[in-house]
Amino acid sequence: MADNHSSILFLTTIIFITTCTFYANGCYTSIISFGDSLADTGNMKELCPKSNGQAPHFLFPPYGETFFHKPTGRCSNGRLIIDFIAESLGLALIPPSEAAGEVRELGQGVNYAVAGATALDSSFHEARGVYNPMTNASLRVQLGWFREALPSICSSVTDCKRLIGGSLVLMGEIGGNDYNHALVAGKSIDEIKTYVPLVIKAIVSAINELIELGAETLVVPGNLPIGCSAAYLTIFYDSNKVQYDNSTGCIIRLNKFAEYHNELLQTELNQIRELHPEVNIVYADYYNAAMQFFRSPNEYGFTNGALKACCGGGGPFNYNPSIACADPSSNSCAQPDTYFNWDGLHLTEAAYKLIFKSLFEGSFTTPRFNSLCPISRSQPVGELSSSI
Repeated sequence: MADNHSSILFLTTIIFITTCTFYANGCYTSIISFGDSLADTGNMKELCPKSNGQAPHFLFPPYGETFFHKPTGRCSNGRLIIDFIAESLGLALIPPSEAAGEVRELGQGVNYAVAGATALDSSFHEARGVYNPMTNASLRVQLGWFREALPSICSSVTDCKRLIGGSLVLMGEIGGNDYNHALVAGKSIDEIKTYVPLVIKAIVSAINELIELGAETLVVPGNLPIGCSAAYLTIFYDSNKVQYDNSTGCIIRLNKFAEYHNELLQTELNQIRELHPEVNIVYADYYNAAMQFFRSPNEYGFTNGALKACCGGGGPFNYNPSIACADPSSNSCAQPDTYFNWDGLHLTEAAYKLIFKSLFEGSFTTPRFNSLCPISRSQPVGELSSSI
């Protein structure tokens, strides 16, 4: 019995050392990404001509001005969190899946995220009178694209699960638009709160499916503090029903709603960890990573504050739902790095960079990401080529 116990302990140790060595030395060979505009590196740009032919505003300057010096389909003035992750791992910036037509190989990664995407299918929202003005590329649709590409992606390897296991899988952010579209359509927070378990279920279902396909490390972001969004601060401006956090100026109830989503998500992730202890399920606390900048913007270089948009259509928060950033009548700030908010809905490159550092170099992930993969220090984040 003692010999058997020793043998099992030895094999377990070898497996543990092998796994740790793989992640510590090579980290991840590629990134597979799903999500919405917080992660879209150009899919909506490719999909628009195939749908209604109307190019969204983020395909025009000043989008992309800071790093790429041209619009790329990213909803920011520069790079997103996914771009900083790729750079830190020594990978090329991850291309949108639609740009390549049919994805034939994984390479250093592929990104299925689409601006405006929801976790739940469009049919769910349409049945409730909410119509997505941008896309029907829900999380299930994006996962379907990935499955369709698998025969080509895996055609040159003998073990497809091992190929996927070597990838870092980014699950969004996703789910925020399920609430955003409904709120903008006039749904009450109480009604939208009933969506949360369904949104979480959709995310969990996708995670479980990816684990079955071979995923070994998945980063699952929570929702940002939407009560600090310039868009919602504008929509609810001067409403006598809204209470604000004195320390940040953010809308308390909307932030409580985001916290509710994040709490339910973390509960479900804990259950997945129990079922799959061999898989790294990393919760990325976008909410608290961002809140530190809303509480003390000046301390982090956001001298123009964290609530007012850099680019927009005017008003107290420089946001106007009728005048989007890049509209001829909109205005854009001269120093976007001094702003946290870019266009009312999305953040500046400077904001995304600091959130990235808080998450992937800091303590705002569970477990800590840098304990799984010490990120590359050979080339500081932000000093890579801007080619795309």
